[in-house]
Amino acid sequence: MESFARLTAPARRVVRTTVGPEPLDVAEHAALVGDRAAGAVVTFAGVVRDHDHGRSVRALEYQGHPSAPGVLRDVVAEVVAGSEVDAVAVGHRVGPLAVGDVAFAVAVSAAHRAEAFAACARLVDEVKDRLPVWKHQHFADGTSEWVACP
Repeated sequence: MESFARLTAPARRVVRTTVGPEPLDVAEHAALVGDRAAGAVVTFAGVVRDHDHGRSVRALEYQGHPSAPGVLRDVVAEVVAGSEVDAVAVGHRVGPLAVGDVAFAVAVSAAHRAEAFAACARLVDEVKDRLPVWKHQHFADGTSEWVACP
């Protein structure tokens, strides 16, 4: 990655980490990470889709372990500490969600796009790997299944 001189060191601020039932607004997350030093704001929206492995999904529910908020804070802190970012906001929903709802929102600001994209991708991967939140999918045929549940 090409390096460019900054006027200030990366702020490495964590402005939001939430796990809860409230709807997530990706634009709000992006607004929270705005910074005068940031030339890039990268966002990710994990959206409930209407299918999974060839089956029609009608709804789903996320269940979270009580430790989920702390795990999310730890994961975000680790990624922020190892990245040249200015600010990060991350939220994950729990409870019932409909097709089209945002289940997972991430916003990262950094001086340059490469840093912002890399940090956003790492956050998405680490949260999906480590957050103790499990998905219960409900299919159009009346069946259901748990995904990534121990």
